[in-house]
Order: sequence, then C-alpha cells, then structure tokens
Amino acid sequence: MNKIACEIYNLEKAFGPNKVLKGIDLKLYSGEITVLMGANGAGKSTLVKILCGVHQPDSGKISLFGSPFTPEKPADAFRTGVVTVHQSINDGVIPDLDVASNLMLDQLNQKEFGFFVKDSLLRKRARKIAQNMKLEINMKTQVSELGIADRQLIAIARAMTRDPKVLILDEPTSSLSAKEAERLFTTLDTLKSQGVAILYISHRMSDIRRIADRIVSMRDGTISGVFDKKPLNFEGAVTAMLGHKMTDVSIKIPKKGKKVIELENLVLSKGSRAINLSIFENQVVAITGLIGSGKSKLASILFGASNPLTGSIKLGNKNYNPLSTQEAIKNGVHMCSKDRASNGVIKTFNIEKNISLPFLSDYSVGSLLRFSRLKEVARKKIDELGIVCQSEDDDIDTLSGGNQQKVMVGRWLIKDSELLILDEPFQGVDIQARRDIGSFIRKTAKGRGTIVFVAELDEALEIADRVIVMNNKAILGDHLNNNINLNKVLSEITSEVKL
Repeated sequence: MNKIACEIYNLEKAFGPNKVLKGIDLKLYSGEITVLMGANGAGKSTLVKILCGVHQPDSGKISLFGSPFTPEKPADAFRTGVVTVHQSINDGVIPDLDVASNLMLDQLNQKEFGFFVKDSLLRKRARKIAQNMKLEINMKTQVSELGIADRQLIAIARAMTRDPKVLILDEPTSSLSAKEAERLFTTLDTLKSQGVAILYISHRMSDIRRIADRIVSMRDGTISGVFDKKPLNFEGAVTAMLGHKMTDVSIKIPKKGKKVIELENLVLSKGSRAINLSIFENQVVAITGLIGSGKSKLASILFGASNPLTGSIKLGNKNYNPLSTQEAIKNGVHMCSKDRASNGVIKTFNIEKNISLPFLSDYSVGSLLRFSRLKEVARKKIDELGIVCQSEDDDIDTLSGGNQQKVMVGRWLIKDSELLILDEPFQGVDIQARRDIGSFIRKTAKGRGTIVFVAELDEALEIADRVIVMNNKAILGDHLNNNINLNKVLSEITSEVKL
C-alpha cells in the first residue's frame, strides 16, 4: 500500500437544515487513482469544494501528508499542492483570453516574465504544456472560439502546470470523445507513476475500468462502499451508490400505442451506419451512450436544429423534415435541451414567463397577453412538478438547480405534443428532483412518444420502458426494461464499433 497523501476523518457539512455530508471518512494514497462514484445529490461536489477551499466543513479533520489541512480559499489549496479541475468548464478557463494565456495563467507572476510579458516566451512555454497533453491548438486562438472538449482539455492541462500532489478531477470526460479521454488517461498514468494521489469523480464505466485502483461509493452524504480488491466489483459499487441493483427498478411497461415517429436509413455523419428506429405512443424510450456516440446529433435532427446526411423521417404518416426548431414545434415535437444555463432559463424572467415562453402566442389576444391564464398554467405546473418556490412570480435565479430544471421540463409539458424529447433532463439535479421529474414524465406519457437522452445507464433504467444504446453514431442495442441483461448493455455502451 502506498503512503497516505490525504486523510479525511468524520467530515460533516450542512447548508441550513440540509445535512449534505454525514461523517465522511476517506483516504487518498500517493500513486493511486481513487474513483468516487455517487448519484446526483450524494455530496460529491460539496466534498470536493471543501478539499479545494471553496467551503469549510462544520466538523471533522483533514490532513495532508500527516499535517493539518484547512484551506480557507482555493489559493490555499493550490499552494499546498491540492489542485482541482471542476465539472463546470468555465471554472478552469477564461474565455476572453487566448489559449497560451490560459495555459500560463498561474505562472505569469514568475520573475522571468518581468513586468511586461514577452509573447514569444509565453507561447513557447504554452506550446510545451500543450504538447504534454497532445493538444493541437493554435496558441493565439481565443478560448471562447473553442468547443467544449478543447476547453476541458485546456483546463486539465492548466491544472497539470501547478505540480499537483493531490489532483481532483470532477467528471473530466463528460465533454470528451473516447480519443480525447484516452489522452487524459495517458497523462494520469504518468502522474500516478510520479506519486500523485488522484481523486477521480465519475461513474462512467469505461473510465473506471481503464484507470481505477479503488472505487469509493457515496450515497446520501455518506461513504456507502469501498472496493479495492481486483478485479474491481463495478456492479457492487453501483449497488452501493444507488442503494439497489441497477436492474431493481419497478417499471411497469405499458401497452404501446400507434407509431409516432419512424427513422428510415438515417445516417448521422459520413461513414456511420444507418439508423432504423420506431417510437410508439405511451412508451418512454431512453437513448444512452458515451460522449461522441451520436445522441446529441440525433436529438438536434429530431428537433430541426440540424440535418442528417441521408435517410428519412416520418412523423405519424407524413414525411418530417423540419428546417427549424419553430417548424418542429408546429409539428408537435417539443424538446427540453440539456444545458439549461445557456439554452434554457432566461435569468431576467420569473418562473411564470420561463414556463410559458415557447407558447406565449397561445395565451394572447392580438398583441395582449392573458396574464390570468399564464398564472393559472404556471401554478398548475408548479404543483404538478413540486417546484419549491414562494409563487410563480419568483425570479428563476432564486430557485435551486433542481427546481430550475423542473421549470424547464414543465415548459414543454404545458401543451400536448406528438413527441417529447428530453436531453439530459437530470443533469445537475439532486436525487429527489430527479425522481420527481422522472415520475412526472412517466405519468404524462400516455398519448405521445417520449425520448429521453441520458449519458448514465442508471438514469435510463430508472425512467424508461425501453433502453436503446448508441455507439459511434449507430444503434447497437434495443432492450425492453424488464429483466434487462446489464452486462450486455454495458458491453454495447463501451465496445469499439467497427464501421
């Protein structure tokens, strides 16, 4: 066993009456990768924020290489070698600066740069950092012009420059393709050989199988299981995380109704296999797969935001080829997008306006809005979804993330649809909000087709009558959620698909 780098003892933290951490005991070892698993609301993010100095614990102790560790701010953690890459990408990069400046940001105060920073020296050093991560990006490019995956890799590369002794990575591959993730894993192998203790937060099966020395499961603010015997017991870790086996779900599959939408020989991109798929009334269908599997592309095609390479779609008995999202909505196809911060909530609007936004014309006479009707609709959705607020007049920013997500889901349910698409509806919400949203989606599913795109298999099993696996922009599996063969599904999600 390697030496203990960081030891956490009886750590507790509450926010008001909500006790988030309940006596956490955890050891991180030098030269080992500890994977921390936990469902939304388990307390992972709070634990990370305490380790990196964003929050302070209410009680308990943390030691770093045998000495007390009590960071009061992130700078304190950095100085002692505890470096964190947060799940929120913009916490690790500054969009308004170029790539070189972002990579070198923590070193600009060194004497060799002087009062006036030399661009040539800055870019030379930045290129060396990028090469270590096999990043092929123009150093002069502004980060705001880059995609999410490149921003994530820059944030990770920047973290490596801080010479970490304890490195914390919170869902680092959530925006990365399999190839980009492997670059990260190779870097982690190097850091591990250098004695760095790594806490890796994820429950992506492919990540864990590739890098984990130990798996620690969290549930409801406690450590619910530690798995360090080889081969690692992944299913046991998931069971400890959820409190039940992934296949122990009480889904009563309804009788399918008429065909709502049919995809015929749909090709998402050059070289990918054709997709043939039918979705029926009454059933909730979950489509799951890793980043780059094609889920987001398929969702955008169905909602008129992009076009397939070839193939056709029928909605009911009619050809369906929407040229815009507005046209999709007119055809009865509604979609709740996955990024509520940039594609969902309007921060300057209250709950009522956020809920009714896409369908304001339905609640107006001429140019005048029927405010009493808007309030009635908003109050109904607040009650049905259990949105915790004072009234429909509350600003959306006053709500928790879970309640904001309920507003976004409620928005697309105030009017009946032929097909409801929900892209990662449980992203960033706690366990109770996830259960509330899932329950309401199933309860209202009669008479429409419902497709839920989720990256996590446990979320698919919790909500769906039917689970479809996408891999490399093709459908690899189609399973009724009844005594489902979990090993087969996991294999379909993580296997290499040949074109």
